[in-house]
Amino acid sequence: MDFLPVFLQLRDRECLVVGGGEVAARKVGLIRRAGGRVTVIAPTLCPGLEEWKARGEIAHRPLEFRPADVETFTVVVAATGDAGVNAAVSAAAHARHIPVNVVDAPGLCSFIFPSIVDRSPVLVAVSSGGASPVLARQLRARLETMIPAGYGRLAEMLGRFRARVGRRFGSALERRRFWERILQGSVSELVFSGREREAEDMIERELSGDGDSGLTRGEVYLVGAGPGDPDLLTFRALRLMQQADVVLYDRLVSPQVLDLVRREAERIYVGKRRDYHALRQEEINRILVDLARQGKKVVRLKGGDPFVFGRGGEEIADLAGQGIPFQVVPGITAANGCAAYAGIPLTHRDYAQSVVFVTGHSRDDGVDLDWGGLIRPQQTLVIYMGLTGLETLCRELIAHGMSPATPAALIEQGTTPNQRVIAATLETLPERVANSGVHAPTLLIVGEVVRLHRTLAWFRPA
Repeated sequence: MDFLPVFLQLRDRECLVVGGGEVAARKVGLIRRAGGRVTVIAPTLCPGLEEWKARGEIAHRPLEFRPADVETFTVVVAATGDAGVNAAVSAAAHARHIPVNVVDAPGLCSFIFPSIVDRSPVLVAVSSGGASPVLARQLRARLETMIPAGYGRLAEMLGRFRARVGRRFGSALERRRFWERILQGSVSELVFSGREREAEDMIERELSGDGDSGLTRGEVYLVGAGPGDPDLLTFRALRLMQQADVVLYDRLVSPQVLDLVRREAERIYVGKRRDYHALRQEEINRILVDLARQGKKVVRLKGGDPFVFGRGGEEIADLAGQGIPFQVVPGITAANGCAAYAGIPLTHRDYAQSVVFVTGHSRDDGVDLDWGGLIRPQQTLVIYMGLTGLETLCRELIAHGMSPATPAALIEQGTTPNQRVIAATLETLPERVANSGVHAPTLLIVGEVVRLHRTLAWFRPA
């Protein structure tokens, strides 16, 4: 190793930064986050440092640097942009055995600032030893997606039990096995989903040996898979998919998203399409309950968002009634994702001040909509599952008063490499679609905002 990774305790310690520019301000910000008291030596200060100075949050000496200035400080940072001054700061600190960092000059440093993933009190530091700061930042960005923000809350909660665990278990091996059971069970996910009281109760039961602690209980995660592009998954969705024992998915979940599920997880297809159901909704609900009762972590993966025409409410109602723990992870809806990738803003000050979402077929697969409520000026109409009834939808909208010249677009397989947008008018769209070989999934958008597609479309798959 070129550098030994260490974590400095700077709370209420005196720290010196030489330099008054934006780079110096970033270092001052890091030291202040760690609780250090900062003095800045520089003839002038950038606006950010001036603001901190005005609020009394940093001390400022408007002077040129002198070697004696490093006396009494715990750490020193040189960020002046002047190589001669920076070298002088480094030499002065080294002579007095004070840790020093010189920005962009690893050879003058006794310590360096890593790229930091901050989940206080959990910290992850990534460094290339000054060889490639950009690479270190990219690695940090990857870690940010893998480490939930809740890890800080989890660490704080576990810290409150540390003394009791030490008294309860005599050997280091017993303590380690206890913490492994806790962290491999349900406690972490309870904290991440905001249920810290339940997590604490679970640890209390495990410590007391009072019956079933619930550590190995099953749970269902109702996860929105988004409209197709795997890059649109949320961090939480990806994390739960990676720890699932079983995944139930439907036909609206793209293969690229399904590829991100843990390799060892059992996959159960429960898709539906018109006039064909792999499993009825009641059977899906029963399977979710049965699998959770077996102690399994079950991901119910649904295209788009589970609560927007996804029957998510029906599924979790059964889970709640059976006392099965669950959580819901929102996804980017098909409307938001497909419209954005097609360059069609759903609202726009010049064209639409409201947007309405409806489904193209009802519970009985008919088309029975509040036509009057859908035909309003400066309103965008988004219709899910409208391909089969497209001709009827367009005809009824016109019959109830919408202009035949109203712009309309059908988006096929939105956000995926197979995306296709067919833009026309309410009158001409059915014929255009009939001759195009379009297949579900599709989304229909009706309204003046469709005019913007020609100029705002940015996603153009080959």
